[in-house]
Amino acid sequence: MSEQKSASPRSGRRAGGAPGRMPFEKYHSFTPIDLPDRRWPSAVIEHAPRWCSVDLRDGNQALIDPMNVEEKLRMWDLLLEIGLVEIEVGFPAASQPDFDFIRRIIDEERIPEGVTIQVLCQARQELIDRTVDALAGAKSAIFHLYNSTSTLQREVVFGMGREGILDLALTGTRKVRDAVARLSGCDLTFEYSPESFTGTELDFAVEICSAVVRDWGATVDQPIIINLPSTVEMATPNIYADQIEWFIRNFPERDVAVISLHTHNDRGTGIAATELALMAGAQRVEGTLFGNGERTGNCDLVTMAMNLFSQGVDPELDFSDMRRIRETVESINKLPVHERHPYAGELVFTAFSGSHQDAIRKGMARVNTDSWEVPYLPIDPADVGSSYKETVRVNSQSGKGGVGFILEEYFGIALPREMLTEFSREVQRLTERLNREVKPDEIFDTLLSVYVSDSGPYRLLDYDLLHGENENQRCTARIEASEQKVDIDGEGSGPIEAFVNGMVKALNEPLNIIDYHEHAMSTGKDAQAICLLAIDDGANGRVHGVGMSANTITASLLAIISAMNRRWA
Repeated sequence: MSEQKSASPRSGRRAGGAPGRMPFEKYHSFTPIDLPDRRWPSAVIEHAPRWCSVDLRDGNQALIDPMNVEEKLRMWDLLLEIGLVEIEVGFPAASQPDFDFIRRIIDEERIPEGVTIQVLCQARQELIDRTVDALAGAKSAIFHLYNSTSTLQREVVFGMGREGILDLALTGTRKVRDAVARLSGCDLTFEYSPESFTGTELDFAVEICSAVVRDWGATVDQPIIINLPSTVEMATPNIYADQIEWFIRNFPERDVAVISLHTHNDRGTGIAATELALMAGAQRVEGTLFGNGERTGNCDLVTMAMNLFSQGVDPELDFSDMRRIRETVESINKLPVHERHPYAGELVFTAFSGSHQDAIRKGMARVNTDSWEVPYLPIDPADVGSSYKETVRVNSQSGKGGVGFILEEYFGIALPREMLTEFSREVQRLTERLNREVKPDEIFDTLLSVYVSDSGPYRLLDYDLLHGENENQRCTARIEASEQKVDIDGEGSGPIEAFVNGMVKALNEPLNIIDYHEHAMSTGKDAQAICLLAIDDGANGRVHGVGMSANTITASLLAIISAMNRRWA
């Protein structure tokens, strides 16, 4: 027999089956920024930032199978359709497909007026020259230069101190300045990123960015873009906002620079960090559709823009056909968008919970589309191309509100409250028996199977409507009662009352109609009417019945027969 060993303190489980202790001591919390008079917490985002899509570069390099040129063109067309006017189109010095794609959109004149393409490059001469070659003929471009500045990168990757990293940045800036002189007729903007800004000492970030701005020669009329990336998300979003506000306050060249953001999502708070950093004074946001990017992804431009939209701010981007946008991106990236993705997920507007469904149903009954206020729906699903029908689906967790909503939205049928309560129990049993969600057609079929009863003891064989005395309506009919043919003849103010009076006289049974409702199921020559009603004879209480026919009167008489059969059943 092998020797039994006690569980290691660092193993998954402790001795005795208790949970193991994770080695948290190896990690360190981020030091707060000394900014006691921070202003960003009380700021409000009142307008959209400058957006820049990096789907074709940062997003592409994070794909399992990078885009080919044709796929890049599809993504390019989609980004233009959404309304993006700054688009990072690739890293042309590092990838031949990137280079070919950039040449194609320039040579084929696929770049609309007012749209600026952006390219990324490291501070090396051969890469800079190749990038300039890719841009030849472009009317408007952003040349994005970066080098790592964080303490960790300086020590581990470069083995340099601050001075060496500063020299890399300035050397690269000068090389770019000299090389882009070849781009005649191009309205060129320079962008500089101190990569891993969040891990860089703030005073050094200011020092290196100030030096780059001065060396480039930025002016108020031709500002530089200073991009302050959260290359690796290292702290809570408020720390990033503090870093941005501290930087802006202490940056001498603030008036000749556009402050840009490029967050990643390593802690799952990339969007929150971007929003707080905009509150701290940033003006521009780089990100990708649905947040695709390295590791846990980039800032999600869809969620960012729609968050603004939900607060009454024009995002200046068009996501009104969200399903098609999502499906296009999924087919290009070959990555699914999560069903619960904000605003775009397949289930994002869907409620299964009974209490949620009831609140949505009541909210939709009084909705004002000019000032949206519906419980559990922060925006109108129609604004992103979704249907109200998609907001409620029914499973074993649902209640009568969901069942009622489905019948109203899909079939135009509003069940009386008592009937809805009764029928929802039937649907609950169905979901539990099937152990899955039930579809609208299954709910409707269940309604008919429960409440349409023509198997006896009563059946309507035929009827005729005549003129009665004193402007009354007369109804003659033949019914089957326990396999006996019975003729009835009654009068009333209308055909339903005449039929009921004839039934009472012929059968010697009390018959009181309550909760009478008619609904048109469709229009045109194949239109169907459905009648919902209840009878109450005083002894058996209220019993519901349903009838369907192309003729509304026939549907009503059939509903009466159904209710009588259900009472006897």
